[in-house]
Amino acid sequence: MNVSLTIWALTFGLISFLIILDLFTSSRKAHDVSFKEAVGWTTFYISTSMAFGLWVWNHFGSTFGTEFFAAYLVEYSLSIDNLFIFVIILAQFAVPSIFHQRILLIGVILALLFRGIFISIGAAAIAKFSFTFVIFGAILVWTGIGLFRHWDEDPEPNDNLMVRTIRSRVAMVNEFHGSKLFIKVDKKRFATPMFLVIIAIASTDLLFALDSIPATFGVTSQTFLVFTANAFALLGLRALYFLLKGLLEKLVYLSLGLSIILMFIGVKLILTYFHEVFRDVPKISTPLSLGVISGILIIATIASAIKTQSDSTAKAHAGRVTGGKGHEKENS
Repeated sequence: MNVSLTIWALTFGLISFLIILDLFTSSRKAHDVSFKEAVGWTTFYISTSMAFGLWVWNHFGSTFGTEFFAAYLVEYSLSIDNLFIFVIILAQFAVPSIFHQRILLIGVILALLFRGIFISIGAAAIAKFSFTFVIFGAILVWTGIGLFRHWDEDPEPNDNLMVRTIRSRVAMVNEFHGSKLFIKVDKKRFATPMFLVIIAIASTDLLFALDSIPATFGVTSQTFLVFTANAFALLGLRALYFLLKGLLEKLVYLSLGLSIILMFIGVKLILTYFHEVFRDVPKISTPLSLGVISGILIIATIASAIKTQSDSTAKAHAGRVTGGKGHEKENS
């Protein structure tokens, strides 16, 4: 895939424009994001991503177009899992809802920087050592197994090493002071809880980059596609948070599905390396990967809906039984 400097420059320009657009429109003033606004921005970012994918398909061919859409789907699905962590962080630090939008935008910008660094390192490693595919694959399989074992457990933001270090070494106040990260009290500088939240979000983004970058390289080895798939998925992350905030707790099997996806992509990466060394070893194609990933996400979503409906029915039935017994006691 031959990507000219002009195309790279235009792509960076487009991404920068989208960030600036967000800063001067939706994120310009702190406010509670309505469901209608979240739908509008989510539709905008998904449409922009699809349009970019179609341009890749038309300009570079169907193979690279398919790889972009597969990489975007992987990143977007992993981004949804990230939202679970963001919800927990914002809830446990009791961040006022009007500041959620600004914090998430800062998180997205930091994530883009982290992903850019990791993508550059990953691309250089793959170019020099093809065995990097096996290393990336092993990381994903190990991560997938860990997520599979603990898929129904919520993380504890205060267990974050960086958060614990900041708490122990930096003077802090307990109250939020608008969106300020630091304030002065009696001429002494104190960090606010907002600073700690940003640290928690940034360090979480850093950890997610360690998983998501190898996962994206698992469906395409093209640096341009890895970067753009990550960028477009992250740009739509903030709007997706407000759209799904009330539904996230209902996607009970999403983490389980993502653990299987990570293990599948890990195996695909390992097979890719051995296919190059031993031609008899089969290679998983990109269209097949796209189908498997889509299928797992659909099954996880449907199973979550069934589970949620079943739990709601069981609770409603238990409530009726309890209520009935209460009436019997009153009548007696």
